[in-house]
Amino acid sequence: MEGLQLQVTNSPFNQEQAELLNRLLPTLSETQRIWLSGYLAAAGGAAVQVPANGGAAAATLASAAVQAPQAPAVSREVTVLFGSQTGNSQRIAKTLSGRLQEQGFQVTLSSMSDFKPNTLKNVKNLLIVVSTHGEGEPPDNAISFYEFLHSKRAPKLEETRFSVLALGDTSYEFFCKTGKDFDARLEELGAERLCPRVDCDVDFDEPASRWINDVVEALQKATAAPAPGATPVSVSISAAGAAAAETSAYSRSNPFPATVLDNINLNGRGSDRETRHLELSLEGSGLRYEPGDSLGIYPQNHPDLVDALINEAGWNPEEPVAAGAKGERLPLREALSRHYEITVLTKPLLEQVAKLSGSGKLAELLKPGNEQELRNYAKERDLLDLVRDYSLQKLPAGEFVPLLRKMPPRLYSIASSQKAYPDEVHLTIRAVRYHAHGRDRFGVCSVHVAERVEPGDTLPVFVQHNENFKLPSSGDVPIIMIGPGTGVAPFRAFMQEREENGDSGKSWLFFGDRRFLTDFLYQVEWLRWLKDGVLTRMDVAFSRDTDKKIYVQHRMLEKSRDLYAWLEEGAHVYVCGDEKNMARDVHAALQTILQKEGGMSEDAAAAYLAEMQRQKRYQRDVY
Repeated sequence: MEGLQLQVTNSPFNQEQAELLNRLLPTLSETQRIWLSGYLAAAGGAAVQVPANGGAAAATLASAAVQAPQAPAVSREVTVLFGSQTGNSQRIAKTLSGRLQEQGFQVTLSSMSDFKPNTLKNVKNLLIVVSTHGEGEPPDNAISFYEFLHSKRAPKLEETRFSVLALGDTSYEFFCKTGKDFDARLEELGAERLCPRVDCDVDFDEPASRWINDVVEALQKATAAPAPGATPVSVSISAAGAAAAETSAYSRSNPFPATVLDNINLNGRGSDRETRHLELSLEGSGLRYEPGDSLGIYPQNHPDLVDALINEAGWNPEEPVAAGAKGERLPLREALSRHYEITVLTKPLLEQVAKLSGSGKLAELLKPGNEQELRNYAKERDLLDLVRDYSLQKLPAGEFVPLLRKMPPRLYSIASSQKAYPDEVHLTIRAVRYHAHGRDRFGVCSVHVAERVEPGDTLPVFVQHNENFKLPSSGDVPIIMIGPGTGVAPFRAFMQEREENGDSGKSWLFFGDRRFLTDFLYQVEWLRWLKDGVLTRMDVAFSRDTDKKIYVQHRMLEKSRDLYAWLEEGAHVYVCGDEKNMARDVHAALQTILQKEGGMSEDAAAAYLAEMQRQKRYQRDVY
């Protein structure tokens, strides 16, 4: 700035203005110059006064009709981080980022796994959208950032403002735990809460939209004014999601009525399992998907359970009650069949029912200190059990039903490539049936599909994109797929995609189930791909065909030398299926292989896998 002289011939100022500015500019400190730049930018064309203690500078700027508002209180740079397993948090984070950019904020959007933790100390405005996975655990792409933030290496954040949106499911004991942990830790590190944390249940659209609106409004107030030309806009997550799809009018909030083309039992005669291969038509929907994405289905409750609940509660099945996305009034039986969840007991529901009913017995169950008893009761029980066990008959349906959660969609890994089946989507769904507490129980969606869906029927569906479970961008990269049972579904899509593309990369499948003769899902297709070279290797484990149960992780350990060699060649590893047991056992097997074949310590092997996850070479679609 020193030595710089404005000339009338090459500036928009007249002689007098140029002289005044040339006298002023050399006297400014770095802080004053930065302040003045932001000051003028924020002012736009508005007339505002420059605060000063008098003197030529104030007079000059006043004569130039430059008047400015108060300096912005905080930076207009915002960092949005998401931790997402199935894609919901990522979708919300993208919607939030778009809204902020419309309002003139400079936004950095990143998954937690891609964010460089050592830059956190420089972040002034931090917004976190994160789900909770499994039993209170961070999603895979949030683990490294979560561990950093909770370590001694985490910086003090006294100059950071933050807010957290937590996604979860109240049917789990550790509801929204990851989001709660982030919220508490950021406060502990000295950060200032911009807006209160919001915890979302499975029906998250409305609370997430409100949180976004509150956050943007708070940032606008904190920065004194929106960007020139920006106008406040409220946002709807469902509407934003539909707009993002671009090619389709159908979304989570507006599902497409997909016609069932085929519904086949994949298990052979004599199997104790029933696994449905479901083919649906997407013709005319505009819906697009990629291998690794999921399809959401809005199912219907079992009619026997609905009727038993209505009879036990003493309700009139034709009584109109509020239901549906727009709150229209429907007959009670239809509302309970299609719009409300009646198979899961959550603590918030029990608390509301206790208040409505005045049941001292139910209130006792909910008292502090009875957490284990509450967990034991809620496990594998439903609304019919609650009405019977706590004598809740004759409670008004019009007051009881609004306490229930909306029917959440069920997500299934897509088992087809749209390149191979342009107007179709295929799913692999295992029917869930079991006996508990004196009654037969049914998986809501799986048994709906298995027992009450025929070709020609329709199902309300939407595509759930999952950027965290995708094939390598290059078809030359080797892949290792580990998917027992219905976890094999996305790998069928992977093989179809690679076959259609003519990819040359090696591929290795580990598949397991109970019995070879009755439970080898898609056997003919795997063998054809092996013969044609689309699939390079396949190892199988059928746990009930041997005296000692053999699972996929045992086959992995048997092939440890070759598997390690593939990892060193840069192979991507994919795991799909049960999170609680299988995925943990597979993870442990991978770590053991690294220690054995790579000569690594336990910590080094864990770091190797963490780095693979960061590079997106180790991806999981687990539930």
